Formats: sequence, C-alpha cells, structure tokens
Amino acid sequence: MSKPFDIALFLSGTLSGSKATQKRHLRQALTMQAAIQRRWNRDNPRTWQCKHIRWFMVYHLKDHSEATRYYYRLTALLICKRVGRNICPP
Repeated sequence: MSKPFDIALFLSGTLSGSKATQKRHLRQALTMQAAIQRRWNRDNPRTWQCKHIRWFMVYHLKDHSEATRYYYRLTALLICKRVGRNICPP
C-alpha cells in the first residue's frame, strides 16, 4: 500500500503571503484533493486534468458563495503553477 500524497509538501515551495493565507491555501488544497480522490481516485495533483478542476469548481462548489469560489480559484491557480502546466480551466 502506498503512502498518501502530501499536498502540504507539494505546495510548500509556492506558498507565499501571510501564515493565514498559507493555511487557507493548504486547507482548500486538501479539500480539493479529497473531493477529486473520492470522485476519480486521483490524489496526486500531477495526474489531475482540466476536467477534474472544472468539476470541483462547478459542481462541488455549486452551493458556495462567489467569494468562496474565488478563493478556491486562487488555490487552483497555485496548484497549476506548481504542477508546471496549465490544467486550470479559464
């Protein structure tokens, strides 16, 4: 059995800003990872595709406010930056 993917270690090189902002990004990245893991059995952001992020943003966050979706979008962009390819929907 393999170890679970450590999203905190994955994002540690790209996190900047205040400690509260860093904690928010990590918390939201963990939420994204858990939802995508349950839906598609992919816990590593390097294996995510645009459809995974889009599903999370559109369907998983459908009952959340615009502000919440905005902050999750920032976290998704941070993950895309760390992955090194454009997997985030426009």
